[in-house]
Amino acid sequence: MNMEQQIEHSHLPIRGLNLHIAQAGKGDLGTVVFLHGFPEIWYSWRHQMLAVAAAGYRAVALDWRGYGLSDQPPEQEAASYDDLVEDLLAILDALSVPKAFLVAKDFGARPAYYFALRHPSRTCGVMCLGIPFLHGSTTFTSLPEGFYILRWREPGRAEADFSRYDVKRVVRTIYILFSRSEIPIAKEDQEIMDLADLSTPLPEWFTEADLAIYVSLYEKSGFRYPMEMPYRSLHKTNAIEDPKFQVPVFVVMGEKDYVFKFPGVESVLKDGIMEKFAPDLKITYIPEGSHFVQEQFPDRVNDLLISFLKDHPASAS
Repeated sequence: MNMEQQIEHSHLPIRGLNLHIAQAGKGDLGTVVFLHGFPEIWYSWRHQMLAVAAAGYRAVALDWRGYGLSDQPPEQEAASYDDLVEDLLAILDALSVPKAFLVAKDFGARPAYYFALRHPSRTCGVMCLGIPFLHGSTTFTSLPEGFYILRWREPGRAEADFSRYDVKRVVRTIYILFSRSEIPIAKEDQEIMDLADLSTPLPEWFTEADLAIYVSLYEKSGFRYPMEMPYRSLHKTNAIEDPKFQVPVFVVMGEKDYVFKFPGVESVLKDGIMEKFAPDLKITYIPEGSHFVQEQFPDRVNDLLISFLKDHPASAS
């Protein structure tokens, strides 16, 4: 069967919104929930969904509220990570899943970590790609004004930048910029969209057909909510006092991921800081891995993921 035949799509009524989920597999060995980042959607996990389904698990990938085929929240400027945690809990309840493995990347890592801390009895383990657990607020004061997060935090700035082009050009540019090893930083007389043009090739592992699927979904959702969540909501999370993970945590970092160069990230991973919060912690590095390591090296990530699942049987947790 091809991917379209193996993956089923539906909508769940979750906390006043209809959220889109994609599912594959029967789930005899447990449920694995995949949480995307930006500029991603459920489709970012296509390779991993089929692999865990073939290994005997139920794969569930959602479009976060405001993304892809999910409804837009009515008050977008009120976006918060706590909403994502509560959505995730409600999705597990709606699917009658007592506990699940969480696999996340980019901004999806934050609700995954917070869910595991707040609901350890509903969590088998957490695997995050590209983002370690960063306790406390994230500051970027050491980065230039042209740093893409600082630009996109400004209300209306990204919207004005993106509106110069069609959705395909915007998604294409972001995928190119985020797959590089350098942090996207614009000069004073530039906007972020000026950092790549149509002569810049897509990454070799990302096809025009892949791009078309992302484009079709961002044409539906637009970019307004994705700018609120994550970029304009980074400061809104209610921090957990003295966080301590009671479940296994696995961090996979591509060594060419530009996030590695964010202030504090390498130190958290390599100086034992994260181990203070996650006693059962494993960290693996993929030498040529970019920010989209699960699409760039799907077989490598699938092997790591399935080994992690098998090392922590859901029935034993």
